[in-house]
Parts: sequence; C-alpha cells; structure tokens
Amino acid sequence: MQKINLVIPDNMDYRTSEAYRTLRTNVLFCGEEINAIAVTSCTPGEGKSEVSFRLAESLAETDRKILYIDADLRRSVFSKRYQVTQEVKGLSHYLSGQEELGAVVCATNISNLHVILPGPVPPNPSELLGNEHFRQLMEKTHALYDYIIIDTPPLGSVIDAAVIAKECDGAMLVIENDAISYKMAQKVERQLERSGCRILGAVLNKVDVRAKGYYGKYYYSKYYGGDYSSVYYQKPEEIK
Repeated sequence: MQKINLVIPDNMDYRTSEAYRTLRTNVLFCGEEINAIAVTSCTPGEGKSEVSFRLAESLAETDRKILYIDADLRRSVFSKRYQVTQEVKGLSHYLSGQEELGAVVCATNISNLHVILPGPVPPNPSELLGNEHFRQLMEKTHALYDYIIIDTPPLGSVIDAAVIAKECDGAMLVIENDAISYKMAQKVERQLERSGCRILGAVLNKVDVRAKGYYGKYYYSKYYGGDYSSVYYQKPEEIK
C-alpha cells in the first residue's frame, strides 16, 4: 500500500472543532446502514472539500476505519491543500482499469484514515465514475471500512456527484451561507433525489456568527471566540 504524509492546517478554533464533532455525531446517529457518504455542493468554492475531509478526519478519531475518496476528477485541491508531494496512483487509474484497488489506496500519517487521490484528469470523468469499476470499488470498500467519505464535484456544475451518489448510502450538501439561492439549493437537492440516494442533510458553511440572530441559532456559545463557524447541520426536512 502507498503511504502519504498529510500536512493538516492548524486553523480551527474551538467553535469550529465543536461544529465538526457535532456533524460527526449526526452522521453516527444516521444508523449502521449508512456507510458510504457522498459530499457535494451547488457551486465551486463553498467548502465541500474541506468539510468532507474534516468529517473523515473526525470520524477517524473514534477508532473507526475510514476511507476518504477524492472523486473530484476534474478540479481536485487535495494535494495542494494538504501538501502531498509524493506521486501516487489514484482513482482515475483504477476506474480506467490501469491499476488494482490495492495500488490506489494510500495509508496516511493520520491513524485509521486511508485516502484515494483522484489521479490524472481523464477526458471522460462522468463515464468513468458510472462504470462497473466504480461499482466494484464501492462493494469492496464497504466490507473493509466503517465509513467511506467521498468528495464529489459541485452538482450545480456537473452531473458527477449524482452518478457517485447512486452508489452511496447517503449524501450531504454543503451550502455557503448567503451565497446560494433557495431555488439553486432546491434544484441540486432534486438532482440528488433522482439518483435514489438518501439525503442525510445539509451543512451551512462560512457563517458569520457576529451577524444578528446567529448566536442562538447555531450550536456554539458566543464566549468561545472567533468570528466564523464552519459547519451547521440541517436535517433534510429543514431544507424544504
């Protein structure tokens, strides 16, 4: 198995750390049948990659075996953000039949956390993600890991996330506060529903808790310090 070293930015204050622990708790209470979770957003830049990885990292802290898959085959930010300098085989190698699963899974310097990087940008991402190799990948990893967290491209831009969600047990939508319209979020939600995947909830990201009304609505006390909360979980019925 390949091994990579991840350099994790130390940029979370107490409020943000608590938010991720709350998100982790909500995921754990979704039930044992929820094993593979697709994370998407409406548009680029809403923070889905950060949220999905931090969720995987938080779940790994509970001594569960976690696999994080960066399935954004078009525009991944993972290697740059976490300073991965090694050249490794990735998801596009496996989906195109060039490598076996064991050759693309990477151990990391974080206990209980394995990752699959996206690999080279292919000419046909949607077709690769919809092929038999991806279905086999999900079947094999279901048996090996307690949770599989999959970072997917924004569903408002390309269809890849819906293709991936079809093979998952649940999906989560990351929404940037005050950046996405209600209609846009509903449109993306309907696309996820058409995939047949259960929508677990939404994460409201980049919330300025200094704004009026947020101190009581979100999970944190104003005494914890900092100006921004990173995650706020909503159940599906609250998105309607």
